[in-house]
Amino acid sequence: MKYSELEKAIKQTTNCRFLRNGSNHPLWINQDTGEIFAMSHHGSQEVKPGTLKSIIKSSGVNF
Repeated sequence: MKYSELEKAIKQTTNCRFLRNGSNHPLWINQDTGEIFAMSHHGSQEVKPGTLKSIIKSSGVNF
């Protein structure tokens, strides 16, 4: 899965929104849990499995 696809899925299926740009990565917030998580600007690159697992857990996105 590419970062751009993941971001699109998060926007469509969760109550998450862009919070602000962090020092290295954009920060998002899950408005249901209050958890803040980092995404990436690497739109066309594949998301590594460990990173994908972490973002899925934090965002609550369902595929």
